Amino acid sequence: MVDPALFWIFTAFYVVATAYLGYLGYKHTKGSEDFMLAGRKVHPWIIGISYGATFISTSAIVGFGGVSARLGMGLIFLAALNIGLGVLIAFVVFGKRTRRIGQQLKAVTFPDLMGKRYGSRFLHFVSGLMILIAMPLYASAVLIGGSQFLSITLSIDYNVALLAFALVTAIYVVLGGLMAVMYTDAMQGVIMVIGMIILLVLTYSLLGGVTEAHSALTGMGAQGLIPADLVDQGMTSWTTMPEMGSPIWLTLVTTIILGVGIGVLAQPQLVVRFMTAKDNKALTKAIPVGALFILLTTGVAYTVGPLTNVWFWNNQGMVSVDAAGGNVDRIIPLFINSSMPDLFVVAFMLVLLAAAMSTLSGIFHTMGTSAGYDVWKHIRTTKLVSRLLPGDPSLNDKPSLRATRYATAVMIVASVLLAFVMPGNIIARATAMFMGLCACAFLPAYCMAIFSKKPSKTAATWSLVIGAVSWFLWTVFVHTSEASQLGICQALFKQATLLGSPFNVIDPMVVALPLAIVSLAAGWAYDRYVSEDSGDAEIKGRAGAQE
Repeated sequence: MVDPALFWIFTAFYVVATAYLGYLGYKHTKGSEDFMLAGRKVHPWIIGISYGATFISTSAIVGFGGVSARLGMGLIFLAALNIGLGVLIAFVVFGKRTRRIGQQLKAVTFPDLMGKRYGSRFLHFVSGLMILIAMPLYASAVLIGGSQFLSITLSIDYNVALLAFALVTAIYVVLGGLMAVMYTDAMQGVIMVIGMIILLVLTYSLLGGVTEAHSALTGMGAQGLIPADLVDQGMTSWTTMPEMGSPIWLTLVTTIILGVGIGVLAQPQLVVRFMTAKDNKALTKAIPVGALFILLTTGVAYTVGPLTNVWFWNNQGMVSVDAAGGNVDRIIPLFINSSMPDLFVVAFMLVLLAAAMSTLSGIFHTMGTSAGYDVWKHIRTTKLVSRLLPGDPSLNDKPSLRATRYATAVMIVASVLLAFVMPGNIIARATAMFMGLCACAFLPAYCMAIFSKKPSKTAATWSLVIGAVSWFLWTVFVHTSEASQLGICQALFKQATLLGSPFNVIDPMVVALPLAIVSLAAGWAYDRYVSEDSGDAEIKGRAGAQE
């Protein structure tokens, strides 16, 4: 058990620094635009670190680190995709256009950007509503990751750890808005990078060096130490990819690598970061900072994860997943606590706190602004609510700082309650689900919004609806990982999934995203057809009048 005095010394410095940065954010938040977009003048380095710190959380370090301990180093491809697609393409191709269009439209949230770009109240409202439905799942996963490490490290009750963790984050998000979030992200990001570098060095030191560690891990596979259930599903080694087309290969590629790697492009809490930049030069300067951050966090996590098998085998005679009792979310916390010196255990606890708080604060902020502005804006203007509440409902078009703060607090409470009822082994799964849904529902319409000169409202509506619905149906009735847990398919059809192998291990995004893209194309073609038909009718009408 970690020395409590050592823990409280480190924690005191961390809390004081977080409180000070949160206070600075609160002090500089004068209105709703400051709360939502940090005044649109954030420093490039802070944008880069905040983007990375919001993207990379305990889900990546604890959740996906544990998954890599079970499935091997194939997750390194996810880290590469995160850098290439999630940073380089995201900032250069998507970020600059998003910033420019968002500023022209005076958009303050992702749903607001979508609604104003398409001139659609439906897209604005539904985009915000989807965030409120789906994002608490992701927030709960991040909460669980940080709380589990606190509980294991300090031998305290898990529920107490979860509540304390959420409360500290909630205070500075509710009061300071995006300014406080991004200021604290910068500090937390630096802590994460330093901690992950030290973790990599200590891990290799424990295992005798880089070459020795990887040779030992490869040798474990050759010795037949891979669990039988993984071998049956196509796993061959912790240092190579599974057999192509096998269930584990399909899970690794479609759910983890593609689901998370592509989903990053349409995450509302990350898109907002582009809109905080003063100009395109700021976004360009933020790219190397964000790329290096993700390399030194995810790259380390997906390397250390598989190597924990060597340490647990050498010291406990079992592989990582067995040492953790089958719960992959416990592998990284257990490895840190069992193998590392007390000083680093405490320091790494702050790394995970920083990782969780940086992502949580961004999620809490996004949920709050969606609830307090995007969704409430439309509910407030309905006839029923307008009769119950005094004042001019049209004024609600302008964001209310007070309403947004109240809504943020409500969504935080909802996320905490959800975290109490979610099952174990859920961190990586919940993260992949959220990012996959973002890709299917938002990505095609988001692309059209920023790349098309005349975006089609019909196309965007069809794409969003078809993408979201098809993702939901595949998740509930086909994909085993979720369908078996939800039990809806079992209750309705007396079987776990409607389709068998290999379909039941193919991620919903692989099916739903192409359908969303096809729907976008069909809607665009329909709009063109209607427009041309109307034009022809108008021409014929004029010709008839002249005759």
